Amino acid sequence: MADFFTKFGVVPDYKDLENIEKFLSPRKKILSREKTRVTAKHQRLLSKQIKYAQFLALLPYTAYQGVK
Repeated sequence: MADFFTKFGVVPDYKDLENIEKFLSPRKKILSREKTRVTAKHQRLLSKQIKYAQFLALLPYTAYQGVK
Protein backbone atom coordinates (compact mmCIF):
# COMPACT_ATOMS: atom_id res chain seq x y z
CA MET A 1 0.00 0.00 0.00
CA ALA A 2 1.39 3.38 -1.02
CA ASP A 3 1.82 6.23 1.40
CA PHE A 4 -0.18 9.46 1.23
CA PHE A 5 2.30 11.42 -0.89
CA THR A 6 2.88 8.63 -3.42
CA LYS A 7 -0.84 7.87 -3.68
CA PHE A 8 -1.79 11.45 -4.56
CA GLY A 9 1.41 12.34 -6.42
CA VAL A 10 2.35 15.33 -4.26
CA VAL A 11 5.46 16.31 -2.35
CA PRO A 12 5.38 17.78 1.17
CA ASP A 13 5.33 21.57 0.86
CA TYR A 14 5.24 24.22 3.59
CA LYS A 15 2.59 26.19 1.67
CA ASP A 16 0.18 23.24 1.57
CA LEU A 17 -1.02 23.64 5.17
CA GLU A 18 -4.15 21.55 4.68
CA ASN A 19 -2.12 18.40 3.96
CA ILE A 20 0.70 19.16 6.40
CA GLU A 21 -1.72 19.51 9.33
CA LYS A 22 -2.85 15.91 8.78
CA PHE A 23 0.55 14.81 10.06
CA LEU A 24 0.42 16.81 13.31
CA SER A 25 -1.04 15.71 16.63
CA PRO A 26 -3.71 17.83 18.36
CA ARG A 27 -0.85 19.38 20.35
CA LYS A 28 0.85 20.32 17.04
CA LYS A 29 3.70 17.81 17.36
CA ILE A 30 4.96 15.91 14.32
CA LEU A 31 3.58 12.37 14.25
CA SER A 32 5.94 9.41 13.83
CA ARG A 33 6.29 7.27 10.73
CA GLU A 34 4.49 4.41 12.45
CA LYS A 35 1.39 6.54 12.88
CA THR A 36 1.49 8.41 9.56
CA ARG A 37 2.48 5.40 7.43
CA VAL A 38 4.73 7.41 5.10
CA THR A 39 8.11 6.37 3.73
CA ALA A 40 11.35 7.47 5.38
CA LYS A 41 12.10 9.82 2.49
CA HIS A 42 8.73 11.53 2.72
CA GLN A 43 8.92 11.69 6.54
CA ARG A 44 12.24 13.56 6.32
CA LEU A 45 10.82 15.99 3.74
CA LEU A 46 7.62 16.37 5.75
CA SER A 47 9.39 17.22 9.00
CA LYS A 48 11.60 19.79 7.24
CA GLN A 49 8.57 21.43 5.64
CA ILE A 50 6.62 21.46 8.93
CA LYS A 51 9.54 23.06 10.74
CA TYR A 52 9.91 25.66 7.98
CA ALA A 53 6.17 26.46 8.15
CA GLN A 54 6.50 26.88 11.92
CA PHE A 55 9.50 29.16 11.42
CA LEU A 56 7.47 31.33 9.04
CA ALA A 57 4.59 31.38 11.59
CA LEU A 58 2.22 29.57 9.23
CA LEU A 59 1.83 26.84 11.85
CA PRO A 60 2.11 27.14 15.63
CA TYR A 61 4.89 25.33 17.48
CA THR A 62 2.46 24.11 20.15
CA ALA A 63 -1.26 24.15 20.74
CA TYR A 64 -2.84 26.46 23.29
CA GLN A 65 -2.47 24.81 26.69
CA GLY A 66 -5.12 26.80 28.53
CA VAL A 67 -2.64 28.48 30.88
CA LYS A 68 -2.64 32.26 31.27
